[in-house]
Amino acid sequence: MLIVFTTTPNSEEAETLAKKIVEAKLAACVQVLPPMKSFYFWEGEVQNESEHLLLIKTLPEKYSILESFIQGNHSYEVPEIVAVPSEKVSADYLSWIKESL
Repeated sequence: MLIVFTTTPNSEEAETLAKKIVEAKLAACVQVLPPMKSFYFWEGEVQNESEHLLLIKTLPEKYSILESFIQGNHSYEVPEIVAVPSEKVSADYLSWIKESL
């Protein structure tokens, strides 16, 4: 299992992207976290913006399609797309993810 992180500038985009990802069967579950403050370096300056974090639960074989999907459906020029492999996952939860995808 992979947990893929991406951020969006507002809740509307986060919810729309989350729903599209699940409907496309690219993830079994997407959680949208409440607003947070992000500080980052962009175009020669330190920026700070409010963002929403998406936690996307998927399988390794879905990653490349998911990455392309996020890039094609995201408002950012360079969206954050970071995948973290899950070292340990309960058997029942992993089974549910596999069945969902």
